[in-house]
Amino acid sequence: MSTMMIVIIISIIVVLAVLALSILTVNKGYSYKHTIDPPEDTTLQEKDDQK
Repeated sequence: MSTMMIVIIISIIVVLAVLALSILTVNKGYSYKHTIDPPEDTTLQEKDDQK
């Protein structure tokens, strides 16, 4: 095998590894369950009255 063939094979392996890690990272991000805080029960008028 020539040196050029070895460089091409290693380059393809690196590209495939980066692609696989990128896909895994995106999938993990999309599967994350986001939560939000529950809304407060007090209204603005009640807050003003408490001051």
